[in-house]
Amino acid sequence: MLSSCGSGVSGAGQTPDAVVQDLPIAYVKRDILFDAAGNLVSQDLRLPMAFHPGAHLILRDAASPSAIETNITDELFDADALYDVKDLNVSSDGKRLVFALRAPEIENAEIQPTWNIWEYQIGTKILQRIIQSDLVAEQGEDTSPAYLPDGRIVFSSTRQATNKSILLDEGKPQYSGLDEDRRVAASVLHVMNRDGTDSHQISFNQSHDIDPEVMQDGKIVFTRWDNASNRNGMHLYRVNPDGRHLEILYGNHSHDTGTTASGTNDAVIQFTRPREMPDGKVLTLTRGMVSRNMSGVLTLIDVQNFTENHQKVNDSFATTESAQLPLTPTDVTNDGSISKGGYYAGAYPLFDGSNRLLVSWSLCRLQGIDSNNQPLLLACSDENLADSSLKEAAPLYGIWMLNLENNTLLPVITGDEGFIYQDVVSLQPKNSPTFIPNGQAGIDLEQSLVDDNLGVLHIRSVYDFDGEDLSPKGISQLADPLQTTADQRPARFLRLIKAVSIPDRELVQLNDSAFGRSRGQLMREILGYTPIEPDGSVTVKIPANVPFSLSILDKNGARMTQLHRNWLQLKPGEQRECHGCHTRNSELPHGRNDAELASINVGATINGAPFPNTNPALIADAGETMAQTKARIKGLPALTVDIIYEDEWTDESLSTKNASFSYQYSDLTTPLPITASCLSQWAANCRISINYEANIQPIWQLPRMILDSDGVTVLADNTCTSCHAEADVLSVAQVPAAQLDLSGTPSIDNPDLLTSYRELFFSDNEQELVDGVLVDRLIPLLDVNGNPVFEVDDNGQLILDEQGNPIPVMVTVGVAPALTVSGARSNSRLFDLFQAGGSHSGWLSDAEKKLITEWLDIGAQTYNNPFDVPQN
Repeated sequence: MLSSCGSGVSGAGQTPDAVVQDLPIAYVKRDILFDAAGNLVSQDLRLPMAFHPGAHLILRDAASPSAIETNITDELFDADALYDVKDLNVSSDGKRLVFALRAPEIENAEIQPTWNIWEYQIGTKILQRIIQSDLVAEQGEDTSPAYLPDGRIVFSSTRQATNKSILLDEGKPQYSGLDEDRRVAASVLHVMNRDGTDSHQISFNQSHDIDPEVMQDGKIVFTRWDNASNRNGMHLYRVNPDGRHLEILYGNHSHDTGTTASGTNDAVIQFTRPREMPDGKVLTLTRGMVSRNMSGVLTLIDVQNFTENHQKVNDSFATTESAQLPLTPTDVTNDGSISKGGYYAGAYPLFDGSNRLLVSWSLCRLQGIDSNNQPLLLACSDENLADSSLKEAAPLYGIWMLNLENNTLLPVITGDEGFIYQDVVSLQPKNSPTFIPNGQAGIDLEQSLVDDNLGVLHIRSVYDFDGEDLSPKGISQLADPLQTTADQRPARFLRLIKAVSIPDRELVQLNDSAFGRSRGQLMREILGYTPIEPDGSVTVKIPANVPFSLSILDKNGARMTQLHRNWLQLKPGEQRECHGCHTRNSELPHGRNDAELASINVGATINGAPFPNTNPALIADAGETMAQTKARIKGLPALTVDIIYEDEWTDESLSTKNASFSYQYSDLTTPLPITASCLSQWAANCRISINYEANIQPIWQLPRMILDSDGVTVLADNTCTSCHAEADVLSVAQVPAAQLDLSGTPSIDNPDLLTSYRELFFSDNEQELVDGVLVDRLIPLLDVNGNPVFEVDDNGQLILDEQGNPIPVMVTVGVAPALTVSGARSNSRLFDLFQAGGSHSGWLSDAEKKLITEWLDIGAQTYNNPFDVPQN
């Protein structure tokens, strides 16, 4: 029985709300699942395709316990079949339901059913899978559907259809890439017609994009799992239905705002299940990455005026100081602790002007044993919570009406033991969202860009950090060739980097060694390079439909800023402008066009004149950046595989041009990390893919003899491995120079790595020659006072040698790694050797240094093509 189970919620336990009894609703009723230990089966946001059998889709013709209840989905399967249903949504006219359904497990079958998108038409009672073909339907895990204004459906899927096409262009097989934790295939946004045709990918995240909600303005707001470089946060993003104008909407720095049992507001939360409210705010379920009872806190977010909980957009009209407002009228937590005020598993706002929500809610209950040894259910009062003999009971989720005007909860369906009622929606009609048409080639989009599968990125100034000019002299002086030479400008080039889709283990076996010293960057390819103009601006054509990030480089081609830890994308023909850059810890708006501060680069101040003291042939239009002016006059530049600088801005009548230079792959005498066709002509499918064994190791082994005039006599041998090896050219044992062995043999510590890689990035022991044999150098161990430590027996007595002397404890001497995976500029110890005045000056070519530099900058991986990794 339930004893003393008042909830502290005004209205709880009352009769159903008469005002909503004529309101048809639909919801999912599912079994509560327990694991073998008797614990509730948890729900992990990172596993959107997880299968929890025992669910049914229910339609009620009114929001009343006495209303007729229709089980919509049981007709699909045999009686007592255990299937799963979730992610219920409704059309704006209230006539159609769309949802994800997974058929029952097939016993002993290697290939199991996948999640499919289904539709139920209320008037005709027609239930059908959207994709009719069994073969096509089972090609991906399809979840999280929502209707677009024209009837098409946006959904999350592991199909990755466009990504597979790109992989084929890259010369790889077609497959669905895993998320950045390498657990399951990444589920990203797709759009299809109502008959299942024209299914195509619109987002290209490397982890999941889930829970799309079509807003009244026609844009899609969704939850994105940003997990590049182990970032691991779920934020709100938005995008057009055709995939253009992707941008972060909210939450990058607002994860430590959850409510804890102790009353603080610092629990780590994620932003999930966005729903638009009638006033344009976004209702979310904020919860931990893993929930043991599917619950969270209903949180209202003012995304129109805020980008973070305490960060307003530029020109905000908000009168409050916080974006987030918990809508739960009781003491509810989202830190995983027992929630005294009960549990919320979701909500659906009504668009009838009443300021009410349909919610899935469970009372907080404790369980114990009464004096008759019978099960006892008790409310989560302070007294009961303090009783260690009581344990938390399973939730009892029902459907309730939450009135935000008076903070009351009234029952619609009180719930049944052993079941959860969730994913509730109202069939109440509401205004259809604004229709945003797809961009049309030759009208909205430049035809040539669409034909070549390219987009255009324009950065107004890389010196713009959240509206602050961080250039050393100010960009007006920096852009003036008479005031600043090219060598005085810090930022010289932009590198564009692409994520490499990681295949499933059934296709390629990848152990940790395949990624090298760190898995933080997984695998990366370089799309190419482009110069940064004197004012810090960039305009360049970039491959469309690929996830990319960027790095700002110095004159040597080395990354000079933090890693860019989220994935950008451009659709074919899309031209995207951003103001500048962002520091990782800054909470100022960035990457959201309607929220940022104005750009520091106002562009040309005079129409029809060159920039001050620049090439008179480059006539600017008012407001243009230098990159825009050059692109308008000389054409949009494409990326290049080489780093190339030519001074196009200096007015030679006023000053001498800056010297041109380049770092070109054609100057390498070792294997190239790019195809010959891309070396001669860059195209959208060109990739710089650097594997350590194929591209870096040959640099260490390349013969670098200096010969006498006779062409035979060796005056000096600067081959790296002539000194950095355990034996010299005559096979006589030697201590590797600087205790660094650059040999290309398998490491004795890890055969999956070459000796050189292991020596470069892992700690080692110092070696010495003893009787012509290399051994680890041993030294006496000293205590904290600098006194030697001696060996003792089990009783603590000194152990003596044959001469009666105590035996010192000997230890090896550690050698720190020579390199770090933090980028080239963090490895100045290496590069300084090859600079003028260094001990190895001139031993490596500029092309070789560039190759090593870019490899270190993208993560110093052992492999950047998974299909080059040897398979055992």
